[in-house]
Amino acid sequence: MTMDALVRQRFCELDKRATNDIPGTYNGTRVDEEACHGWATSVLSLFERVFGKDSVHYRLFSDRYAKFDGYGFQFEDCRGVFRATKEDYEGGYLFNVRSLIKAELLSDDILDQAKTLLASGYKDLACILAGVALEATLKELCGRSGIELGKSDKMNADLCKAEMYNMAKQKQITAWIDLRNKAAHGDWNAYDLADVDALVVGVERFIGDYL
Repeated sequence: MTMDALVRQRFCELDKRATNDIPGTYNGTRVDEEACHGWATSVLSLFERVFGKDSVHYRLFSDRYAKFDGYGFQFEDCRGVFRATKEDYEGGYLFNVRSLIKAELLSDDILDQAKTLLASGYKDLACILAGVALEATLKELCGRSGIELGKSDKMNADLCKAEMYNMAKQKQITAWIDLRNKAAHGDWNAYDLADVDALVVGVERFIGDYL
């Protein structure tokens, strides 16, 4: 059996476990915490192996699971992230996500992938990848300027203070970071394809101007 087939099989097994082993997952009911914890641990293990701990899917699921304290609606939040990731994987466009988001990849390669995904209507992952390219660019500029690396907002502010670019550019980058964060935290209705297209074009221009 190929690795892809094994991953698909594991997704299906965990989906069935969520349905068969954890009943009553709705409204304010409490659920079998032991079964939930076992299931969530298996999901995190799968996400880590397939996508990596830095992936949006791992981080989003981990964030939702950290808030679980025994209620059905909290488990449903976790299962929602799991099922969305399962659908994304089975759709075929997450197969190379783990390699795409590694820091050593060039920003323009990531943007090419973002454009391809955007052209196919996958605005959320395209938005995240554009954000990865933006963050990689900010890190490169900080490295060139002797500025300490940190979170994107901090690097952006420090680069402006160092007069690498002006306040208007800083505000634009802040807006881009905010859009990326919305995608990373699952706030997918807060923006549309046009917003992500503008993000990709803007980040590409920024890279061309400053790198």
